[in-house]
Amino acid sequence: MASFSAVNVKFQPTISSIHKISQGNGRLSSIVSLGWNKSSLPTLRTSRRLQICCAKKETVDKVIAIVKEKLALAADVEVTAESDFTQLGADSLDTVEIVMDLEEQFNINVDEDKAQDITTIQQAADVIESLLEKKA
Repeated sequence: MASFSAVNVKFQPTISSIHKISQGNGRLSSIVSLGWNKSSLPTLRTSRRLQICCAKKETVDKVIAIVKEKLALAADVEVTAESDFTQLGADSLDTVEIVMDLEEQFNINVDEDKAQDITTIQQAADVIESLLEKKA
């Protein structure tokens, strides 16, 4: 959709491009529309449905503490928001128990479908923040 000349680049888009931003597991997490403004520079528009989750540090820290306790990890084991439960030594039963502990600690109910998708500290914290937001 672009035409080129020897000296400059002229963009001639006819419709906005829809780009899917997916997580590592291939699920659609948001939709972003890339269009062009009058000066032919790209602009980024997001739909009102676009929600970028980034849990509060306190929530992430609490999830880390719960995971470290449940997996009986030594104090010197580094656990971050990007830490994957299986890399920390959790099996599927441990992951279920972690989610149950999170439900109890945060007074929330995680749907079974969402619970199966939680594999990292950040994902758990994002789900918690989302559920707490809906609850409020």
